[in-house]
Amino acid sequence: MMSKLDNITLIGMPASGKSTVGVLLAKRLGYSFVDVDIVIQEQEGRLLKEIIAKEGQEGFLAVENRINAGLSVRHSVIAPGGSVIYGKEAMEHLKKISTVVYLKLSYESVEERLGNLEDRGVVLKDGMTLRDLYEERVPYYEKYADITIDENGLDAGKTVDKLRAIMEERFGLTT
Repeated sequence: MMSKLDNITLIGMPASGKSTVGVLLAKRLGYSFVDVDIVIQEQEGRLLKEIIAKEGQEGFLAVENRINAGLSVRHSVIAPGGSVIYGKEAMEHLKKISTVVYLKLSYESVEERLGNLEDRGVVLKDGMTLRDLYEERVPYYEKYADITIDENGLDAGKTVDKLRAIMEERFGLTT
């Protein structure tokens, strides 16, 4: 039986640092790092943008939900795409196998970090702005998070330090 400490899942907006923080955290904990976008591309045999182009956003979300819901990893830091929170089965599974950490950024920081949305693989529904997406997703991130890390003003290393301190305090995790 896996415990919530066997894995750590990082959720948050695109550009919140899930991959950067995830790699650093995995190194410090001696864990593996799992970039779920890469897992999706490997399992599907095509790029994320090809899945979205062929199956649309809803089709992509279904693929993302299925693959996240089927993840079977141990001692890993998991970095799913920012839209994973729309997948009920995926989030139930990730909450069961891991501690879910929300990397929280202000809207202004997300906007500053993102730059060109298409280059970052961020797809907005017709008529939706980045602010709309931010406001839509934040309640989901807050709902699913076991731990929230406010990253505003922190670099990736400081974010990892803050997260490790919280996990040591809450779970007795020592590394």
